[in-house]
Amino acid sequence: MTFDGSTGPSGPRAEFWYRFGAFLLDGLIVGVPLNLILFSVDNLALRQFVGIVAGVAYSVFFIGSGSGQTVGMKLLNIRVVDVATGGRIDYGRAFIRYVVSIASGFACLIGYLWMLWDAEKQTWQDKVANTYVVPTSAYPVEAWPG
Repeated sequence: MTFDGSTGPSGPRAEFWYRFGAFLLDGLIVGVPLNLILFSVDNLALRQFVGIVAGVAYSVFFIGSGSGQTVGMKLLNIRVVDVATGGRIDYGRAFIRYVVSIASGFACLIGYLWMLWDAEKQTWQDKVANTYVVPTSAYPVEAWPG
């Protein structure tokens, strides 16, 4: 792993199936317990609001933390890093990354699949937030969530 201020970190990137697996694990970790709780709420608008807030909070908290990992990412040994430094991103960029990930899904998943033909293996949310998703073997995590 090397760093060059003009080009940012260079090194391996997380493969599609690791990212997809982390996404599924995070969906189970957040979605199942949250839905079990929300089924007891009669107000549909409140259920949707709480669901959205929980999803945003989970993603932004963990991706913006020092480790740059959600629980699913930790289990699959991948993390989000800043393109320029190879370090953590702040919570503002983690939020932007989350918002763009919604657009990536609405566009027939093209934003997520973009990494399959992108030279840097970046999805739309990575490009907008200037991030890479990398294996922790190349970019170790010092403390989780950091």
